Amino acid sequence: MSSTETHPGQHPDHHAAHRADTRLDRLREAHRPHGSGSGAGPGSGSTLREELRDAVAPRTLALVVGVLLLQLGFVLSYVGAFHDPVPRDVAVNVVGPTQQVADQAASALNGIDGGPLDATASTDADAARAALTDDATSAVLVISATSTQDQLLVTTAGGAATATAVQTVLTQAEATQGRTLAVQDVVPAAGGDSRGLSGFYLVTGWVVGGYLLAALLGVARGSRPATLRRAAIRLGAVLPYAVLSGVGGALVVGPLLGALPHGAGAFWGLVGTGALVVLAAASVTMALQVLAGTIGIGLAVLLFVVLGNPSAGGAYPPELLPPFWAWLSGVLPNGAAVDAVRRIAYFDGADVGQRLLVVAAWAVAGAVVALVAARWHQVRAVRAARPARPATD
Repeated sequence: MSSTETHPGQHPDHHAAHRADTRLDRLREAHRPHGSGSGAGPGSGSTLREELRDAVAPRTLALVVGVLLLQLGFVLSYVGAFHDPVPRDVAVNVVGPTQQVADQAASALNGIDGGPLDATASTDADAARAALTDDATSAVLVISATSTQDQLLVTTAGGAATATAVQTVLTQAEATQGRTLAVQDVVPAAGGDSRGLSGFYLVTGWVVGGYLLAALLGVARGSRPATLRRAAIRLGAVLPYAVLSGVGGALVVGPLLGALPHGAGAFWGLVGTGALVVLAAASVTMALQVLAGTIGIGLAVLLFVVLGNPSAGGAYPPELLPPFWAWLSGVLPNGAAVDAVRRIAYFDGADVGQRLLVVAAWAVAGAVVALVAARWHQVRAVRAARPARPATD
């Protein structure tokens, strides 16, 4: 008997009505809110989880958590570095009328609680002054043999906060001996650089430009270059940008604003430093992108902004920062570059090579890692694209 056959006494449209009612019930069930009425069963909870998972993908949630951690790291790093600046082992050269007087004074200063000073003794005032103008020491204390007033030589160009901290410590120490200080600023900061922050902001601009360029190239053409050749082309594209950044930055802080001394030697020294800083920031960001994809941009922000900026010697020089940030200042490109700019602008480039070597090491390391990682991804892609070999008997 067919499924459409009717029994005696049944209306011929009975089955059609039944099917219509069934479809109507299904439509109502589909539009009924989950968990309401008798239709809510034990599986409704899993359905809600599936909807949440569909609305907020796990990758998106992980990125949000990463941004939150980066934000909190920013607060921790900046507040941790700046909330309690105290001098630690600030280099001071004590010049006495005799070696015995100088040794005794240096020993007394080194014995101050907390170790704010690292004093060395000598009797050669000219050599001590030369060390100060070469930024080999932070201050010189010249003890008078004929009066109770001693002379303190400082350089606000080397860091106004450091000069102030040394003056405060030595004024207190001298008062305990019934002596006073006459302060002389041997290398003052430029008129447009009264707080000594121009070099810091200049380097910050270069660093930001470098990692933003790398991030832009990654977003526009994929964070991981498809081939080694494309990675090399990206790195090559940074070179003209880096040179223009160096020239532009040197022009702004020099001839345009007069924030830093801009003689020919200082100008071209700043141009070279700027180009190297941009190369370092861009190549390291590219390397992180090739290794970690889009997350590499966040890692670059962590390195250059969260850790690099507070340790760079802007608001406070390394001598006034906690040990961790003082150490970072010497190993990250931010701090090394800020010190290099200061030495080029105010100290005739004394010992600037060591600082630029740190920046160059980051630039080379970033480029090498970016190229090697790009080649590795290229080899993996080629292997994955090869057809599987048929099984042999």
